[in-house]
Amino acid sequence: MWVCSAPSNIALIKYMGKQEGNIPSNVSLSYTLNKFSSEVSLEVWENEDVFINKMNLAEESVRRFLGHLNHIKNVTNCRKFFRIRSQNNFPHSVGIASSASSFAALTICSFRAMCSLENIPLPSPEEMSRISRNASGSSCRSFFSPWSLWDGENAMMANIEIFELRHNLLLLNKTPKAIASSEAHKRVRSSLLFSGRADRARARLNKLIPALNNNWREAYQLCWEEFWDMHALFETSSPAFGYFLPETIAVLQEVRRFWQNYQDGPLATVDAGCNVHLLWREDQEKSQKCLITKLRPMIESLI
Repeated sequence: MWVCSAPSNIALIKYMGKQEGNIPSNVSLSYTLNKFSSEVSLEVWENEDVFINKMNLAEESVRRFLGHLNHIKNVTNCRKFFRIRSQNNFPHSVGIASSASSFAALTICSFRAMCSLENIPLPSPEEMSRISRNASGSSCRSFFSPWSLWDGENAMMANIEIFELRHNLLLLNKTPKAIASSEAHKRVRSSLLFSGRADRARARLNKLIPALNNNWREAYQLCWEEFWDMHALFETSSPAFGYFLPETIAVLQEVRRFWQNYQDGPLATVDAGCNVHLLWREDQEKSQKCLITKLRPMIESLI
């Protein structure tokens, strides 16, 4: 049996909109969330692939999982069958990039199993990242830590000096989202705001990387502008849709008040969902405890 895990990631410069082959419409930058991970195990099975669906994934999700497994079989020329198990240590389908970590874990585990069985070299992380991207775009970023830059076909480790950040996930709703990210990628192209989106993301990235090292307040402002830019695409697409709950707005308003009162605070971002991520410097432990105390009554749980 082979057992592998891979982390989730949270994008500060968002990936939204794509071309064939999950090539992103714009550059993205993500922070790797090593405490949120997916684990995949493979064992050789009898005469068909069997997926143990403990997470109650939708049929389409299972089909994508098995399809990716078969793609890697073709790459490695492996003709074995497997029993596959997968599990997360966090909720799936709520905007925490569960597909990123699960497909990255499946890619790593599949290659380790099949390369061992076929006695062939294991591909590099960069090559596995590119192959994983075909199944789940954002999974290509989960091969690099702590920072990953994804531009076109390739993801790579980003050279950012600030290494370890404190992270809070404010879980406002555990219900799977009504509009999957794959559908969101299609709809945003109908928004009038989509034109120029790639240029705006690139311009923010060019400012954000130095700001993370030298100007935390500017980094906060850039991250704030960026997630609102993405969610504005959702609200102005045809048909329009959105992920924010009243609780999302309440939490974000409290984060903004904290910054206004103390002239310091966390980076805040929201992926394609309602839940809020906060990232803090290591020296902000007291501020982190102070803000989380204020936010606890508004959130369902804190991870």
